[in-house]
Amino acid sequence: MQDEKNGIPIRTVKSFLTKIPSVFSGSDIVQWMIKNLDIEDQVEALHLGTLMAAHGYFFPISDHVLTLKDDGTFYRFQTPYFWPSNCWEPENTDYAVYLCKRTMQNKARLELADYEAESLARLQRAFARKWEFIFMQAEAQAKVDKKRDKIERKILDSQERAFWDVHRPVPGCVNTTEVDIKKSSRMKNPHKTRKVQCGHCSAQAYVLLSVMEKGDCSSLWFQITFWQLQLDRHRLKMSKVAESKEPSQQRVKRWAFGIDEVLKDPVGREQFLKFLESEFSSENLRFWLAVQDLKKRPIREVPARVQEIWQEFLAPGAPSAINVDSKSYDKTTQNVKDPGRYAFEDAQEHIYKLMKSDSYSRFIRSSAYQELLQAKKKVKLSSDISRVSPALTSSSHK
Repeated sequence: MQDEKNGIPIRTVKSFLTKIPSVFSGSDIVQWMIKNLDIEDQVEALHLGTLMAAHGYFFPISDHVLTLKDDGTFYRFQTPYFWPSNCWEPENTDYAVYLCKRTMQNKARLELADYEAESLARLQRAFARKWEFIFMQAEAQAKVDKKRDKIERKILDSQERAFWDVHRPVPGCVNTTEVDIKKSSRMKNPHKTRKVQCGHCSAQAYVLLSVMEKGDCSSLWFQITFWQLQLDRHRLKMSKVAESKEPSQQRVKRWAFGIDEVLKDPVGREQFLKFLESEFSSENLRFWLAVQDLKKRPIREVPARVQEIWQEFLAPGAPSAINVDSKSYDKTTQNVKDPGRYAFEDAQEHIYKLMKSDSYSRFIRSSAYQELLQAKKKVKLSSDISRVSPALTSSSHK
């Protein structure tokens, strides 16, 4: 993609009173993949590009949601230093230095978002003893950045921020680094790849190891199969997390930060679903989850799954009918005629806003949530007492 002759054309775009350097459009990526990767389906090209964006190989310059749009949205390539397959594994101290440095760069475009400000405050409390050292590191990096050329600094700022969009994503976005792509993609000793639990994944892993040994890791097939394997393992990991019925108090508390915290936590989704069932409105969350799952399905399964979702939630006389506005319904009706992974995008957004403004706030105020929160406090208190009791007993004997 970055080949000077045959790659995607990179250009500087003139905007109002400024220039945007080293960018290309989303449609440029899609067209390049269709032309060079033997992909006939535009939707499949968009899906593959979204996977690459989610892992941070290129990123939108004006948005922190790492996805690909087939339009004029501007993107920029990530520097190889920040590639997930090459880069160092960041620690919370690295993130603290980065956020602290951002506060020193007095530019509107570099102001901290709300979730970043919350993270900075939390990290400052966690690293209170080290904070002076962290501040000195941030200050030193900021001084080095100021010496760079203005355009170079602008590009590097965006690349660094995109790196943290991958490793510390915006609330509600999937953290692709949880599957540990960095360790799994090391080719020096392929036999040390993690054990895979299911037969399908084991077969894929065996084929991948064979390809690695031959050194043929550049093919599109290899990349697609590798990412599919990571996705399968990620689903397995998430299913194991969902088996845990006893979330920690900190985890339960996070659900009150926003609906995105509930939706991205398997146990949170389960508790939210139980609450919605008690209010006879569980179809909203089930529809939202079905659409999320649709976006991850192989393209060959998409048309049939679109029809299943339509029949269950939106068709006349649907058994789990949801309420959407007429505009979203009409748009979805048209999309279903040419089914794709994003056929229900408008309806899903409407349902998300409905849950956020209505059901979610009632869930957080509900006795079910409060009881779960209080139960976790009691468990923590009793464990603290049990740790202290032996010391008290020993003291009284003395």
